[in-house]
Amino acid sequence: MSSNIFNSYTDPIPPLRFNVQIIPIKQNGQNYLYFQDQYGYATGNFAVPQSAQSIFSLFDGQRSVEDLMEFTGNGVTKEQILEYVQFLDENALLHSPYFKEHARKTEEEYESSGVHKSNTAGFSYPDDEEEMTHFFDEAFGKLATTAPVDSAKALYAPHIDIRVGMNSYVKAFSSIQNITPKRVVILATSHYSGLYPDIYEERPFVISQKDFEMVNGTVKADQEAIKKLKEQIGEDAEHYGVTFQDRAHRVEHSIELHLVFLNHLWNHDFEIIPIVVGSLDELFYKADGFQGKQVENFAGLLNELYGQDDETFFLISGDLAHVGKKFGDDKPAKELFEEVRNFDESFLDFGAAGNSDRILQLMSQKYDPYRICGYPPLYSFLKTLPDSRGEILSYDIWDESERESGVSFGSILYK
Repeated sequence: MSSNIFNSYTDPIPPLRFNVQIIPIKQNGQNYLYFQDQYGYATGNFAVPQSAQSIFSLFDGQRSVEDLMEFTGNGVTKEQILEYVQFLDENALLHSPYFKEHARKTEEEYESSGVHKSNTAGFSYPDDEEEMTHFFDEAFGKLATTAPVDSAKALYAPHIDIRVGMNSYVKAFSSIQNITPKRVVILATSHYSGLYPDIYEERPFVISQKDFEMVNGTVKADQEAIKKLKEQIGEDAEHYGVTFQDRAHRVEHSIELHLVFLNHLWNHDFEIIPIVVGSLDELFYKADGFQGKQVENFAGLLNELYGQDDETFFLISGDLAHVGKKFGDDKPAKELFEEVRNFDESFLDFGAAGNSDRILQLMSQKYDPYRICGYPPLYSFLKTLPDSRGEILSYDIWDESERESGVSFGSILYK
C-alpha cells in the first residue's frame, strides 16, 4: 500500500471527490453505485453495493473513522471502516493527498509518453482485433452505405458511441473508403480541455504528437508535419491559440472513434495531425475579438500548409445537439426534438454550403442553446478551407429515453 493512502482513526476522512458522478445501476437483480470519473483517474468499471450510499453521506471531510463508529451497526469494527476508506482511496475516489499525487503522476506520464492508448476499446466496440473486424464487416455488409468517391477534401462525421450511431458512421465513412491520402488533419471536439482552464483558457487548439494505439492498428502521428507546425508557430503560440501540452487528449474519444473506421477501411499508409478544439464560445459575443483572431490565424496557417495539398485530407469529428434532463434542460428530450431537428438542419445546411458566418450567427442567436459540440471543429475547418462545398450524408437522433435525454448527429462529405 502506498504511504500516501489514508491511514488514521482520528484524522478527518477525506471527502468523496466532487467531480466523480455516482450513478445507480442494476446488475443481475442487484443494485449498485457506479462511479463515473470524467478525468479518468479512478479505477474503471468500479461499483459498490447501493447500501454504501449511507456511508458516503458521512464522508464530509470532518468526521474521522472513530466518529463513524456511532453510525455503524453492531459488529462493525473501526479496522473494517478504515479498510473500506483505504479501499476507496486506493481507487482514487477520495479527495486525498494520495489522489492528488496519483492525478499529477497520471497527467505527467501521459504527456511524456509517445503513445495514446485507446479509451474506447471494449466499450464502443470489441477490444479483440478479430472480433472487431467481424463487428465492422457485418455493419458495412448489412447497413446502408454511400457510393464511394474517388477524391474528397474532408469529412464531417459523428463521434457518438458506435453502438448507437453505426448507421451514420457507415454512411459517412463508406463514402471515403477508396481515397488514399498520406496525411489526415483531424479537427475534433475537445470535451475535456475545459477541465484544465489554467492550461487551455486561451489555447483552443490542442495538438498531440502521439501515435494512437487502436485495437486494429497503431496510427502514427505525422512528426515531420507537426515539427513544421511548431516551427511556424514558434514563440507566437498565443497568436495562433495553440498548445502542444496535450493532456486534453488523454481521456478524449472524439479522435479514436474516427481512427477505428479509417484503420478498418484503408489499407494504405497514412499519418495524422491530431488536433482537439476547445470552446469557441467567445465568438458568440465578439466574432473579431481575441479568440476570433486566434481562429483566423491558425486556420490561415493550416490553409497555407495544406489547403492546396492533394495528399492531405481533413477529418472533422463532432456531434450535434445534446438535450434533455441529463444535459440540464427542464424538459424531456422528446419535447425538444422538433425544434432540435430544425436547428440541426440549418446547421448542417450552412456547414455543407461552407458558410462559417451563417453557422456562427445561428449559434450566437441564443448562445448555443442545444450544446452543439461539433461547432468548434467544423467552424475551424470552414475557416481553414472557406470555399468548401459539401453534401449531407446522414442525420439521426439517439433517443436515450430512460434518461429523458437525446443526442443528434450527422455527416457532411466535402469533395
